[in-house]
Amino acid sequence: MRKVKGFTLIELLVVIAVIALLMAILVPVLRSARERAHRVVCLSNLRQLTFAWLAYADEHDGKIVQVEGYTYKKTRSDIVREGRVDGWIGKALMLPESRAAMIENPDKGALWPYIKDVDVYKCSRGMAGHAVTYAPVVSVNGVNVEGTYMPSTDLWELKNFGKRVGSTVLKLTNLADIISPGAAQRAVFIDLGQTPVYDDYMVYYLYPMWSWHSPPPIRHQDGTTLSMADGHAEYWNWKGRETVTIPREIMDNGKYAYELLEGPDYEPQTEDGIYDLQRLQKATWGRLGYSAGEDL
Repeated sequence: MRKVKGFTLIELLVVIAVIALLMAILVPVLRSARERAHRVVCLSNLRQLTFAWLAYADEHDGKIVQVEGYTYKKTRSDIVREGRVDGWIGKALMLPESRAAMIENPDKGALWPYIKDVDVYKCSRGMAGHAVTYAPVVSVNGVNVEGTYMPSTDLWELKNFGKRVGSTVLKLTNLADIISPGAAQRAVFIDLGQTPVYDDYMVYYLYPMWSWHSPPPIRHQDGTTLSMADGHAEYWNWKGRETVTIPREIMDNGKYAYELLEGPDYEPQTEDGIYDLQRLQKATWGRLGYSAGEDL
């Protein structure tokens, strides 16, 4: 009688072990490759938004689009009467009921004529239901932040002009304000992964802390993507473990979720955590508004 050949139990276990080992090696590699692909798309979106931002300014005598608004104005008289201009995005993109409703609604903001693609306003890895996951940093004609603007200079077009410290203009209202540091070092848009809680992404100028409603965004493998005023976009990997482990909470109204810091504003305690905060503050304001010892 001929003996049937087959695998022994030991051989079978060895094969299973080898397959498991290969899977353990390949799965993280594939996941990392997929994440890098999402990051590339995200960087492309940021560049396109920034080119639209620059095109708007170019057609408006250098004036930077206003961040606040979410309003749809049809005539100049509407703007003068209500004392504000179009915000960079409109109500159509603010947590829409559906994609169809978003596309149908004409109120898409001041940058829409330059970039008519709703998918560019959102990172593919953003929170579900959020049509916009990018936000201008607060210094590019955003809300007034203590220590960064000149009081009583508000105009219906520009709100308040930025304060100048040496050759650095803190709050930017015109492209001509970008002198020192140069455009390649002044941030414009940042990837939050969600629609901004307010109109922009806020970091303090005078204080070494993160704002409770603008936590450091943890995107694309413990970092974030952001664009600069010269049109290029960058990926920053957070240096501090503290930066990515700051306690957070999810605020959920049953339809949309937001990520906020847990509790009040947060002041980093570690050297790397302070480095991350100050790096973003400098990209936002051009400088720090408080003493930080050795310049990081």
